[in-house]
Amino acid sequence: MNLEYVNNSVLKAMKALPKEIALQFATDLQRVQEGKSPLSDFKHLKGIGQGGVIELIENGSPAYRAVYCAKYEDTVFVLHAFTKTTNGVDRAAMKTVEERYKAMMAEVNARKKQKKN
Repeated sequence: MNLEYVNNSVLKAMKALPKEIALQFATDLQRVQEGKSPLSDFKHLKGIGQGGVIELIENGSPAYRAVYCAKYEDTVFVLHAFTKTTNGVDRAAMKTVEERYKAMMAEVNARKKQKKN
């Protein structure tokens, strides 16, 4: 599997995380590429992408998250990376994930269409 950031903002956000957190998430994403489960805690996000969008979880104060989708085009798409500052659901972060998921799906569908031609 390949690894792809949906846009440059995601890559910048990943690089802005503390080094040890960014390294843990990078290791997790590498494992997913290899068909293995991540070492970090994770959960499937409901309501986005029919169960294919997964949130990597590093709890603490502050907490950190990375969100990816690995269902399409033999590619792990990284949708978001962020510092979680709220208890409960971070609605702004989930809105960003939804928007980036839609953009990713548009790109996946364009690639499929291009392959047919």
